[in-house]
Amino acid sequence: LNVTEEKFVLDTLAGCTEYKSILDVVVNAFYVQDGRYCPISERNLYIVICYLATFQLEEIGLQHFSRIVKSLDTAKMQQFLRFFFNDLYLNTWIKDEWSHFYDSLYVKENWIDPLLRWQPKVQQLIEKLADKLSNRTTTVKTSRVTQPKEFNLTVPKPRAIPPPSPAPLPRLPKRQPVPPSIYKPPKERKQLEEIKTKNIQKAKVTNTNQFRCATIKPEKREFLCRIISAVLVLWSQIPCEQYLEVVWESVLAQYFEELTKQPQDLIQIDNIPIKLNTAAILREGALYQRKLEEELKRIENLQQGAGDPSEFLEWQKQMRGKDLEEQMTEIECRRLQGKLSYEEAVLAHQNVTHENKKKADLLREEKAELMHLYAEKHLQEQKEMKELVEQVMEGHKNVKRVKAKIQEYKQQIVQQVCEESEELLRQALEEKEEENRKRYELIQQIRAIESTPNIRHKFVDLTETGGHGLFGEMSIVELRERLALLKEAQKAAEEEKRDQIIHEKQAKEQLILDKLDQISQFRAELGRAAALKQEEKKKSRSGERPMKDERILNLQKKIVEKTMERKKQAGLL
Repeated sequence: LNVTEEKFVLDTLAGCTEYKSILDVVVNAFYVQDGRYCPISERNLYIVICYLATFQLEEIGLQHFSRIVKSLDTAKMQQFLRFFFNDLYLNTWIKDEWSHFYDSLYVKENWIDPLLRWQPKVQQLIEKLADKLSNRTTTVKTSRVTQPKEFNLTVPKPRAIPPPSPAPLPRLPKRQPVPPSIYKPPKERKQLEEIKTKNIQKAKVTNTNQFRCATIKPEKREFLCRIISAVLVLWSQIPCEQYLEVVWESVLAQYFEELTKQPQDLIQIDNIPIKLNTAAILREGALYQRKLEEELKRIENLQQGAGDPSEFLEWQKQMRGKDLEEQMTEIECRRLQGKLSYEEAVLAHQNVTHENKKKADLLREEKAELMHLYAEKHLQEQKEMKELVEQVMEGHKNVKRVKAKIQEYKQQIVQQVCEESEELLRQALEEKEEENRKRYELIQQIRAIESTPNIRHKFVDLTETGGHGLFGEMSIVELRERLALLKEAQKAAEEEKRDQIIHEKQAKEQLILDKLDQISQFRAELGRAAALKQEEKKKSRSGERPMKDERILNLQKKIVEKTMERKKQAGLL
């Protein structure tokens, strides 16, 4: 369907769905009065015709409506339109039934009055359908008698004179071969690959000496450990107020003196790979820096007279331990209660299965009795069915006569259809021959046009402009020179950017190495503190002895009793 036809079909379908209630009133009444012998499968056909006549007649026009009606069965359309466009029905019960769904004034002005205005013209259409129906019935009555006819043998067609052979077409001149440069890759691609390989080699050379200062030699590691141990000893012996001054005067001064005395061999660092990435190093360095600032802040608060929260933290740790023990005891009680409820549920399930077995035995006995009654009833029904089959066989003998009459009527219809199909086939063959003739003429014209040679030679001067009158117009030679200058400028910019990236990378690597030195110091101190804390935990755990709660012991005894009872019940079953 094209766009307009598709829109018309969709609008019709939507309208039939929207006004289904008022359309059903007319169609149901038609099936009760005039359409008693019409099949119910054609109900949707009458609904569509009723919708078009009521709502779309002024829009599509009477001519289009009559064309739709004539394309359908003549007798059915004539019968339905005569029923629907009856003046008495429109003014009485159709108007009253439609007024149940919509306002009576709206129904009269928008639906009933337009139908009454179109009623005379539709009546003419009904009369035409009646005339067509009467003519068709008369022809059918006259053509009942079968008359013999001669065989319609096909007459051989005279042989067509073959068309004259067309004049020989002139041969076209031999075309120039395709130049081999088309199948070769361009030079620019090779140049780009060479530049790419050179850049990769440069990057490899610059990355060989990246992490030279990322490791610490054992001599320097021992020196740092001695400095940290000295700081810890001073922390335990000197009060908080004098701690910073003493550390700065003694330990740090000694550290700088030994650094100046050490040979240059200790400062060199071996090339050992670093396993952490940049983000991890910066994140860990920020964490240790934040911890160092918090520790310094705590020392300053202690110097200013703030209290030590160690006693409170110890009390808090003890209370949390007690709470944890109570929670573990409560969890154990809940687990044992769940186990006890499971044992009780198993006992209840065993009792239910015993009762179900008794009920199943009773149901089997009842089922046997019902099957016996059903067998007797089935035998009685078979006897009645045999009697009914004998009666139906007698009725089938009368049907054969009716089938013979229907067969004769169908043969007449087939003969008419064959005649019409032969006529349509003849017309289609004539149209196909005409189309082939036009196509042959068109092909000859195209070949004549293609045979004329075309001159496509054009001389190009690369130093001249195109002459199109544009502002930025230039010749090809000037364009190549400008492109060469632009490439040189772009190459210089790339070199400058590469140098800048290398400097930024070196600065970032130096920052990361500084962070790694700081992280290694903090990790060593944290490892020692964790080892001391682990030893204290082991000592505290060895002194504790777990005690069981009385509720747990009682629940365990109950579970043992229930399991023994369940095993006894299972043995009895």
